[in-house]
Amino acid sequence: MNEDQELQDIPTDETGWKEKLGPELYEVLRGHGTEAPFTGALLKEKRDGTYRCAACGQKLFASDAKFDSGTGWPSFDQAIPGSVEMIDDNSMGMQRTEVRCSRCHSHLGHEFNDGPTPTGARFCMNSIALKFDEKK
Repeated sequence: MNEDQELQDIPTDETGWKEKLGPELYEVLRGHGTEAPFTGALLKEKRDGTYRCAACGQKLFASDAKFDSGTGWPSFDQAIPGSVEMIDDNSMGMQRTEVRCSRCHSHLGHEFNDGPTPTGARFCMNSIALKFDEKK
């Protein structure tokens, strides 16, 4: 499925999202859930490629932006420009920045300002919220 086909498949309501994603993906991407640390399939992914939104397919992160934060979730020091939106999140008794896909507004994870690279950013993403396309 190419990116244009995926764009056409974006549901217009939450019932459509539930049908498209299924319960586990829906809980994270639309319900703002978090997968358990150290369980995600993309945590140890090291190949060259691009990480996309698991809901709509939009390109989000290049593999060269990925680093091992030791937190149990895939971490990146920068997103592809324009691919994510940042939302203040004051839930769970703390101040954080939620990261959502700018196309479909699905929850991806959170951004923290404690990254080890010059950007200072740590985009801490749910592995289940991402698809990986290996560079060919």
